[in-house]
Amino acid sequence: MHSTRRVGRRAVLGAGFAASVASLGACGDDPAPTAGSGPSAPADAAQDAVAAGAVTDGQGGVAGLSPSGSASAAANGQILSAPYSGKLVDTLKHFLVPTTENPKHPGYAGAVVLVNVGGKVTTHAAVGDALRYGAGPVELAPKSRVAMRPDSIFDVASVTKVYTTILALQQVDRGKLDLAAPVSSYLPAFTGPGKDAVTVQMLLTHTSGLPVGPSIPETSKRPDVAARWEYIVSTPLADGVAPGTLFRYTSLGLLLIQQILEKLTGKPLEQQVKTELTGPLGLRDTGFKPLGWLSAADRAARLVATDARTSRGLLRGTVHDDICNVLGGVAGSAGMFTTAADLSVLGLMFLGGGQVNGRRILAEATVRNALTNKNSGLPATDVDRPARTSTHGIGLEIDQPWFMGRLAGSGAYGHTGFTGCELVVDPKRSLVLVLLTNRAHPNWSWANPDPTRVAVANVIADAG
Repeated sequence: MHSTRRVGRRAVLGAGFAASVASLGACGDDPAPTAGSGPSAPADAAQDAVAAGAVTDGQGGVAGLSPSGSASAAANGQILSAPYSGKLVDTLKHFLVPTTENPKHPGYAGAVVLVNVGGKVTTHAAVGDALRYGAGPVELAPKSRVAMRPDSIFDVASVTKVYTTILALQQVDRGKLDLAAPVSSYLPAFTGPGKDAVTVQMLLTHTSGLPVGPSIPETSKRPDVAARWEYIVSTPLADGVAPGTLFRYTSLGLLLIQQILEKLTGKPLEQQVKTELTGPLGLRDTGFKPLGWLSAADRAARLVATDARTSRGLLRGTVHDDICNVLGGVAGSAGMFTTAADLSVLGLMFLGGGQVNGRRILAEATVRNALTNKNSGLPATDVDRPARTSTHGIGLEIDQPWFMGRLAGSGAYGHTGFTGCELVVDPKRSLVLVLLTNRAHPNWSWANPDPTRVAVANVIADAG
C-alpha cells in the first residue's frame, strides 16, 4: 500500500542517509515531517471561526485572472462556467470520504480547484473544510470547523521550488548565474567526493547524485540555523551515483539553489520573493510565514490546516516541512503559502513566455529553455512511483501522468507539493490547473494524493 511504502522511506530519512540510500527512490513531494519543535498556529480562534462570505476582486482578483462572466459566479465567490465545472466539483467531493483508492480515510478534509483557459477562469471552486481536526488529532464539532473557501491559503510544500526556480532563472537572465557552472564555484563549502562535477543545472533537474534530502534528526540537532545550513551544504553524494547519470527527486537541490541565490544577491530568499515576484505580480496572498502578514480575521477564516498529530501540535500557518521549520520557516524547497488564484499567475507567466499582465518576469528564451527536457535518456528511480520518468525541465516536471493524468503527453509541465497541492500547465490547451488539498490534515499517511490529482486532470482532458 502506498502509505506503507512512504512510512518505510521516511524512517530511512529519520535515521540519516546510509549507503543504502543510494538506491532509494524519491517521491515528487516534500520529505514527510516527523516530530519536531517550533511555533504552531493558534487554534483557539480558528476553531470558533466560521468561513466569511464572498470573494471580491479585492481579495482574489490578481494579475492575469478574469472570470468568464458574472452570471457564472456563485455568491460564495465560486466560478462554475465550464461544461466540466460541475463534474470537477463532484470529483472533489468524491474524495471527501473514503474511496476504493483510499478505503480507510477520506482523501482530504477539503480542496480548492482553479482552471484558467486562455486567460479566463472557467472554474474556481472549494469543497470541504480548511480546518476539521484539532491537535491529537481530534475531530472538531461541526460548529468549530472552518469551511474551505476559494481564497483559502495553503502551505504548498514543494511547489515552493517553482518560486525558487524562477528567482534562479532571473539571475541567469541577468548574467549572474551560469547553469553549466559547478555548484562549488558559487558555494566553496560544497566539497567532497564527486561533488566538483555537480552543476547548477543538475540541482534544478534532480540529477546531481545527492540523496533525497537532509536527515531531519541530524539537521535539527545542530545548535542554530547557520550550523544547520553548514550541515546541509556538506551532505555527500549518494553512494554509487555519479552526477548527471540518474534522476532522483531531492529537496537538497533547491536548498542549495537558495544558498547560491542568497550569496549572489546578498538578500534572504524571503526578500527576493517579495521584490522579484509577489510585489511585481501583485500577489497579496503569497509568502513565507503567513502568521506574520495575515490579519487575525484571515488567519481564522482562510488559513488551511495541515498536521494535527505531531509534537508541534496543530499546524495552521506554520510550515509542515520539518527541514524548512528548523531553518526558520523559509527554504528554497518548501515553506510557501498561497492561494489558488495567486499560484495560477505563475502558470500564466510561463504560458506567456515569461510575461503576464504586461510584466516581464523572465526572458522568453529562458522560459523555452526551462521547459525543454534536460534528462533525455536518463533512468529514474522512485520507489513510491515506479512509473515516473526522468522527463524534467529546469525546476519543472514535464509530461508526468502520475499527477497530470491524461493532460500529460502534450508537453504539459508543473509541480506537486507533499501537502496535496499542485500546479499544471498545458500549453496546447492554453490551460492552467491549480489543485490545492489539505490531504496532510490531520495525518499525511492517511491518503495518497495522486488519485485525486489524476481524476481532476482527466475530467479536464476528457472535456477536449
